[in-house]
Amino acid sequence: MKVFLIIVLVLLLLFFAVRIFAKKKMASLAGVETNEKILQLSDANFNHQLKNKTILVDFWADWCMPCKMMLPILNDLAESLPENYSVAKLDVDNNHAVAQKYNVRSIPTLILFQNGKEVNRFVGVKTKDFLLKEIKKY
Repeated sequence: MKVFLIIVLVLLLLFFAVRIFAKKKMASLAGVETNEKILQLSDANFNHQLKNKTILVDFWADWCMPCKMMLPILNDLAESLPENYSVAKLDVDNNHAVAQKYNVRSIPTLILFQNGKEVNRFVGVKTKDFLLKEIKKY
């Protein structure tokens, strides 16, 4: 019985240690600012901004931790893309029409558009290298 209690206690301590570490890690992501090269999209300007461009649109929400994890990656990506490529963000909580039109069910969802048409879609956190490789195909 003593061994069982010790194992339970150790597991509880590990659980709380991991929670504290994760909370500190997520708090550090809260201070990341969006790069000025990333376009801010809305229901009103969405179609206009996508014309004659190859653009990666991040469908996100403020409460989504994986979305916050993507922000530094997207900032870095926006800095390293050639002029004819862009990165944009669309807050799904404030822009329901576009999110519904493109059937965005989970976030982060990244949709690659070329001349206003969807050409590829990625769900979840992705690396900069992966996104660069996929974008350069178009």
